[in-house]
Amino acid sequence: MRKAHIERKTNETEVSVDLNLDGTGAYRINTPFPFLDHMLSGFSKHGLFNLTLSAKGDIEIDDHHTVEDIGIVLGDALGKTLDKMEGVWRFGHAVIPLDEALAHVTVDLSGRPYLVYNVALKRRKIKSFDCDMIHHFFRSLSDRSRITLHINLLYGTDPHHSLEAIFKGFGRALHQATRRNPILKGAPSTKGRM
Repeated sequence: MRKAHIERKTNETEVSVDLNLDGTGAYRINTPFPFLDHMLSGFSKHGLFNLTLSAKGDIEIDDHHTVEDIGIVLGDALGKTLDKMEGVWRFGHAVIPLDEALAHVTVDLSGRPYLVYNVALKRRKIKSFDCDMIHHFFRSLSDRSRITLHINLLYGTDPHHSLEAIFKGFGRALHQATRRNPILKGAPSTKGRM
């Protein structure tokens, strides 16, 4: 089983993640942001990853520190589970609709962190949650997990639907990329290593 447990404690935040890539989509998520909890549960459910995540932080100052550290810790957990890349598909993509929104997410477990984030939302806030924090979350996650991640919102008028399609798409694309291919031997690269 490809599992990781990561904790991060700073003067600003405290985050704990348990991730199992070979799960069933079970999740227990508790952060100060109900909207982000909802997004992460969609990622877990549709990626078939078991995810337990708890976070607290100095949200009285700003959401930024806590959202960033959630991305860092989840990225670290993902990177740890991907240490042994032998025999995985490496690439994954998903095109996910949610009502009027359509998102396309592509993943490469390249070992080279890179994020493309083409997401234009009609509103910046969902209740009190700043939707710009999602871009920062994915930047932190891709940097720490060392994956290449392309997120393209093709269209959508409701920010909730748009972001939910993105998180579900990320789960599906990552699931596809991390599956074992019984034919592949060694690293999925012509270099012979990642």
